[in-house]
Amino acid sequence: MLRFLKDKDVRSRFNLLPVRVVWKSSSLEDVDLEGLLANPQKHFSIKYDGDEPPSFVLDFGREIHGGIQLGQGMVKDKSPLPLKVVFGESVVEAMESPDQDHAIHDTIILLPWYGNNEVGTTGFRFVRIEMVKKNTEWLCTNIKAIVLIQDLEYLGSFNSGDDLLNKIWETGAYTAHLCLQDYLWDGIKRDRLVWIGDMHVETVVLSHLFGYNATIEKSLDFVRDNTPLPGWMNGISSYSLWWVIIQEYWYFMFSRRDYLKQQRDYLKGLVKQMLQCVNESGKEVLPETRFLDWSTAENKDAIHSGLQSLLYWALTCAENLLRELDELDLANQCSKVREQMKKYQPPEHLVKQSRALGVIAGLENPVKVNEECFKKDPLMGLSTFYGFYVLQARAMAGDREGGLDLIRNYWGPMLKMGATTFWEHFDIRWLEDSVPIDEVVPPGKKSIHRDFGEHCYVGLRHSLCHGWAAGPTAWLIQHVLGIQPIASSCKKIRIVPYLGNTLNFAEGTMPTPLGLVYVRHEKDKEGKTKTQFKAPKEIEVILAGNKEK
Repeated sequence: MLRFLKDKDVRSRFNLLPVRVVWKSSSLEDVDLEGLLANPQKHFSIKYDGDEPPSFVLDFGREIHGGIQLGQGMVKDKSPLPLKVVFGESVVEAMESPDQDHAIHDTIILLPWYGNNEVGTTGFRFVRIEMVKKNTEWLCTNIKAIVLIQDLEYLGSFNSGDDLLNKIWETGAYTAHLCLQDYLWDGIKRDRLVWIGDMHVETVVLSHLFGYNATIEKSLDFVRDNTPLPGWMNGISSYSLWWVIIQEYWYFMFSRRDYLKQQRDYLKGLVKQMLQCVNESGKEVLPETRFLDWSTAENKDAIHSGLQSLLYWALTCAENLLRELDELDLANQCSKVREQMKKYQPPEHLVKQSRALGVIAGLENPVKVNEECFKKDPLMGLSTFYGFYVLQARAMAGDREGGLDLIRNYWGPMLKMGATTFWEHFDIRWLEDSVPIDEVVPPGKKSIHRDFGEHCYVGLRHSLCHGWAAGPTAWLIQHVLGIQPIASSCKKIRIVPYLGNTLNFAEGTMPTPLGLVYVRHEKDKEGKTKTQFKAPKEIEVILAGNKEK
C-alpha cells in the first residue's frame, strides 16, 4: 500500500498560456511566434543554425507563482535539448540576469525527445527562452505556465464608481492571494519566507477576502516554533511584537479559543521578555535588530519613536489576550508598564511611518499628526508596507478623503507602470523618465525595476509582488464601505459610510464567522448617502448614519 506525507499541499495547479510575444531576436524574424499564441497546439520549428542564439520573451499577462512547461517534438536528433529559461517580474528582468538567492530565475532545462519538462518555482510574469546549443532544432508546442495558488473564492468584494479604486482593490487582493502559498510568504519571488512583520497587513487583507484560513495559523506557529525564547522572530525585535498584534487581531475576528490556548506558554514568556524592554522612564530599549521598514532604516529617532509606539500597541494586545486566558497578574503588569510608557516623550520628527504607529497605538492625537505630518508632501516618504498604517491613521483623524487621494496617487501609478501586483517598495520620484515593467527599455530611458531601490531591494532584487503592499484592499472595505467589527467574531458591526467628494456609489461584501455582510451606499439627487445592507441575523448592525466625515 502506498503511503504519502500527511502534510497535503493546500495549493491547486492551473495552466496559463502566454498572451504576447514581447521581444524576439533577429534570428527569429521569419518565425511566426505570434502564431504560437493563436494556435498553441501547432508545432513550431526553431533552429539554431546561425551565429545568434534564437531567443524570445513571452508575457503571461499577469504576475503568477509557479513555473513553465516546455515540450519537444519528434525531431531527428533524439538527444536532450538544452534551453535557457529566465523568469522575470518585468521584461528587463527576463532579458538580463536576475538575482537568484531566494528562487532560481535563470537556469538550463533539458527537454526530452518527444516529451516535455517543467522548471521554476518563483514569481514571474515574463519568461525568456533561449536556445544554447548550435545545430539543434526545437520543435516547440504548447508552451504554458504552471500556476500554483490556493484556489479560494473571493468572499470579500468592492465596487464603486471609480474604476481606478476598483482596480487597486483587485490588485491588492490578488497580491495578498498570491502570497498565500503553503505558508503565508512576504513575496513570491523574494523572500518566499514567513516574515511576521509583513504578515500583519497580509492577515488583515486576507481575512477581509476569505475569512478564516488555516494557513495563517500554520504560519504564525511556524515562526513561533522556530524562534525559541529569548530569541526574536526573524531576528528582529519588532517582529515578535507583530506576532502578538496579529494574534490579538486573529482572536478578535474569529474567537478561536482553543487556538489561543495553544499560544499560552509562548505568549507569557514573550510578554515577560517585552516587559524587560521598557526602562524606568518608560522608554523602549528593544535590542538589535531595530527595524520598522526600509524607508526609516537610517533614521534612529524615527525608529525609536516607532518602536515606542509599536511596543505600547503590542502590550495593549498582549493584555487583551492574557485577560482572555485568565492570566491576570501578567495582564496587570502590561497595564502598569503601558502607563509608565505614556509619560515618556520620544524625539520629535515628521516621519510618517512612525507617527502613524503613534496614532494607532493611542499615544498621539490623530488630527494633530494629520495636519502637521501626513498632509505635508503626502506622497513623499512613504512605503508600500507602512502606507497601510498611514491610511489607518488618516481615517482615525477623520480624513478619509485624504486616504482616498493617497490610494489613487501612490498605489495608482504602479498600475500605470504595468503592475498587476503591488511592489515591495515604490517612490513616485522613480516615475520620471522611466519605462513600465511590461516594455523593453530603449537607450536613454530608465527601467523602473532595475534602476532604483536600496537596502534589500536594489535593482532586480526588488520584489514586484509583496503582500505587505496590499493594505488598500482592506482599507476600502473598512473606510469606504465602512464595515467595522466592534465585537469579537464580528457579532456586532458598525457601518460608517463614506463616498466623499468623488464617489456616487460603493458596494461590496465582507466575510465574517457568522456569514457574509453586504453593503451598498449611493448618493441621491440631493447628495445624501443612502445605505442598504444585508447581514446574518446573528450580527447586530449599527448604521452610523449619513453624516460624512
